[in-house]
Amino acid sequence: MVIKKGKTRITEDDIVGFIHANGKRATLSEIAEAFDLGRSYRAKLYNALMNLCEKKILSTESEKLFFVGKVAHLVEAELSLNPRGFGFARILPPPPANQPQEIFIPPRKLGSAMHGDTILIRILNPKSAKPEGAVISVIKRGIQSIVGVYSTGKSVGVVAPEDERFLFNILVKREKSLGARDGEAVVAKITEFSPEGISNPKGEVVEVLGDPDSLKVQTEIVIRKFELSHVFDSAVQKQVEQLSSVIEPGTDRLDLRAVEHITIDGETARDFDDAVAVSKSEKGYRLHVSIADVSHYVREGSPVDLEAYQRGTSVYFPNRVVPMLPERLSNDLCSLVPNQDRYAFSAVIDFDESGKVVNKSFGKSIINSRYRMTYDKVWDILSNPKGKTRNEYADLAPSLELMQTLGEKLLNRRMRRGSIGFELPEAFVVVGDNDEIKAVDRRERNFAHQIIEEFMLAANEAVATTLADKGLKDGIYRIHETPDPIKVEEFSKFAKSLGMKLPDNPGTPKWFGAILIQVKGLPEEYIINNLLLRTMKQARYSPENVGHFGLAAGFYTHFTSPIRRYPDLMVHRCLANFLSGKASGKKPAEKRSAQQQSRGVAPTDVHEAGEFLSKRERVAVDAEREMVDRLKVRYMADKVGESFDAIVSGVTSFGLFVELVDSFVNGGVAIADLKDDYYQLDEKNHRLVGRRTNTSFQLGKRIRVRLASVEVARRRLNFEIDDGLQPQHTSSQRRKKTDWLDE
Repeated sequence: MVIKKGKTRITEDDIVGFIHANGKRATLSEIAEAFDLGRSYRAKLYNALMNLCEKKILSTESEKLFFVGKVAHLVEAELSLNPRGFGFARILPPPPANQPQEIFIPPRKLGSAMHGDTILIRILNPKSAKPEGAVISVIKRGIQSIVGVYSTGKSVGVVAPEDERFLFNILVKREKSLGARDGEAVVAKITEFSPEGISNPKGEVVEVLGDPDSLKVQTEIVIRKFELSHVFDSAVQKQVEQLSSVIEPGTDRLDLRAVEHITIDGETARDFDDAVAVSKSEKGYRLHVSIADVSHYVREGSPVDLEAYQRGTSVYFPNRVVPMLPERLSNDLCSLVPNQDRYAFSAVIDFDESGKVVNKSFGKSIINSRYRMTYDKVWDILSNPKGKTRNEYADLAPSLELMQTLGEKLLNRRMRRGSIGFELPEAFVVVGDNDEIKAVDRRERNFAHQIIEEFMLAANEAVATTLADKGLKDGIYRIHETPDPIKVEEFSKFAKSLGMKLPDNPGTPKWFGAILIQVKGLPEEYIINNLLLRTMKQARYSPENVGHFGLAAGFYTHFTSPIRRYPDLMVHRCLANFLSGKASGKKPAEKRSAQQQSRGVAPTDVHEAGEFLSKRERVAVDAEREMVDRLKVRYMADKVGESFDAIVSGVTSFGLFVELVDSFVNGGVAIADLKDDYYQLDEKNHRLVGRRTNTSFQLGKRIRVRLASVEVARRRLNFEIDDGLQPQHTSSQRRKKTDWLDE
């Protein structure tokens, strides 16, 4: 039923959407006023409301007050669109694990909803295993500004969204284009949405980014696309400028300047927020882990604090960092540079000869780091006793050997308790000074990396145990919940299809670890590592400790990187309050709500902070991954026709996903390009099988592929099997065949 008022059409969905947004209840008068319906329309409105009551979508009291019905199957969700026109709505908040988490939305049921919107949907077939839904209303627009490529027209310009999930163009009048030229990347603000989602919205250009072929502009595109805060406002800058650089000893700080701390980081690191020292003790070993005291400079509720909370984490791109804190803090006052006094927060942990913790203490401190070391230098000293680097750092070598010994003990002890030792290599993109991609290589690790990792893990566990033992309520844990048993069973079936004999007690940390040991060094190692990782849930932040499954740790938190992670700063404050005798507990939100609201940051309690900061972490990971993918595609652009070793990383009815062995570059092989046979999907065994030859391409199989074409704008790499027999195709043919990559 539709109420027509001039050119305006008010549908039943519009009415239900309003009532839901009004607290799930509204009077007849409130509904009429919301849609500007005078008395002449009251009868039509009343009939529409009663019609909804008959459908059990609404219920009523005295025919004047209407409620959203309990059986209306209405839920709030966040919409993720697919470039092919359909979408999936992720229910908010997430329902129990045994219920559908996402609802399929067909194109005809999307209304005016766009990718990223928070929407109200009606579940059309709630009892189905694969329910579908229809958008009732848009509760909140997810994105107001969109990055795209500008082109001029006769009367208006057009911004084509760079993200293919936005299924429209934005129309921009010339006087609102900011002088953008054809082909330039811009940021466009939508000023007028299409009411039914059937035509292009109107907008204006608010920023011109430049040539999209530039790597710097590509970085700017990702920053805008993921809405990363990248400029510190005047209030933040003013506060930072006023911070004192004077380091003064005090009775409230441990003077650890005599302890021989060193920092160990990567070659290109610019901020050094952790320093370590190991010495021999009567019972075994004493470890100092000293972390930059960011909380000394960043006071709770200050402009810098509010901005850091909003960002949540630093974001690291191959050619740029979007920091959580201004540079004067991250690269100066809070950077543990050598031979300078710095404020720190120190964890002092005593271990016995086996690596078991026998004592721990914490305190704010002053340290003076002796050396700024790199992983490669440390490993060269430890692995090459007669080398030049060893001679250069002869005075440091005994301390590094103690670190190696303790690191080995901690690693062995952690592995014995069941900590899962994933070994997934990473891609490392090397960008030159002239804005060119020099290489995409495997990121190499040595035991120096492992030493620092073990020390950071030990400090984080020690702090988490203290939070729990002392009942501190304003701290936050890093939790990793147990995997979904259904996913574990799915993995087990696949592993058995490969002929693997699985250990007992499926789904435990030791079970995962035993499988990784079983496949270590085998051809199946890579894919088993990846599949096991996919069975696991995402780690997140929470004030309620449930342990860390992957580490087989009963207590775990993040304490060691407050320069780049806000949860670590929260933990520092919590621990400092306890050590100083202050009551543990989050400050009431109303004390700082006005300032926080003015900056768009909610003064949340610890539960809400955990959810918000977990989301910020996921945004950062997605942004970093997309930037690397953009650079990978550009790196491969001049390599069409070259052949590479690859692993089958995914199998669908449309083709294969492949990952190159040396560079971890990803792409696809369309099933249409497998010309030697007619291939069908064997979903149970994760493979494509040729009907005539019985040739198979199974998940994890090593193959040789040839790069057939590169679609830079769409970030697509299209491969063919390199057997010398596969025919060449035109680029237009390949483009059609690779549309399945949008699935």
